[in-house]
Amino acid sequence: MKKLVYVSAFVLLVASLFTVSAVNPQKKGTATITKLPKVEVYYFHYTRRCSTCQAVETESQKAVSALYPTQLKEGKIHFQAINLDDKGSNILASKCKAEGQVLLVISSGKRIDLTEQGFMYALNKPEKLKAELKKTIDPLL
Repeated sequence: MKKLVYVSAFVLLVASLFTVSAVNPQKKGTATITKLPKVEVYYFHYTRRCSTCQAVETESQKAVSALYPTQLKEGKIHFQAINLDDKGSNILASKCKAEGQVLLVISSGKRIDLTEQGFMYALNKPEKLKAELKKTIDPLL
């Protein structure tokens, strides 16, 4: 009977060690850090848009994709079009201080407004819009 108690106690001790290590695994030297994009490019717009408004989104997205494919893949740069008529967009719009249609480049607290260039060049001179985006984003990377 004494042997059975000792064996049972030993089995419970070993089982509890495995349970504790399974519930609270600790990996030494590894930490999970979620890294946000270094440069964020946003185009805020409304549902009803003219051809120029649509071109600003299309050409900006094409320019960012063409200029920074590796950085996009690595998550160092991010492009997003946000419809201001969607209720879920209010928080981001407020954070970015977007009160209307606007093309923004945001990085490390800097907010660069390229709306004027976007509307001036997107429809008829998209290569100039691409150059403006490059001139703005390159120093931020």
